[in-house]
Amino acid sequence: MGRVLPFVIAASLSVVVLFTPASGVPSSPPGTDKVVHTVLFALLAFTGLYAKIPHILLALVAYAGISEVLQQVITPLHRSGDVLDALVDVLGIGLGWAIASAVRSLRRGPRTTR
Repeated sequence: MGRVLPFVIAASLSVVVLFTPASGVPSSPPGTDKVVHTVLFALLAFTGLYAKIPHILLALVAYAGISEVLQQVITPLHRSGDVLDALVDVLGIGLGWAIASAVRSLRRGPRTTR
C-alpha cells in the first residue's frame, strides 16, 4: 500500500479539482486553470508510475478525455468540457513521465562504459 497511497491521494485530489461545481471554483488569473491541469496530471502520472500501476499513462489519457466529457454532461456542476484542458492534461501526463524517468535515471547512478 505504501507505493500506492500517493497515487490514491493524487487521484482523490483530481476528483475534487475536476468535479467541484462551478460555484465552488475560486476565481483566478487567466491561464491558471491550464497550469492546474498540467500539474495535476503530472502528479497523477508520476505517482501512478511510482506505484507501478500497469498501463497508467494510457488510463490517464482516457481519464483526461472522460473527465472533460463528464464536466460537460453532468449539468448540476455547471461546468463545461474543454478540449484544450484535455490536451493540457496529456501534456501534464508527459511531464510526469519525464520527471519519473529522470528520477529513475538518477537513482540508477552514472553508467560506466567498458
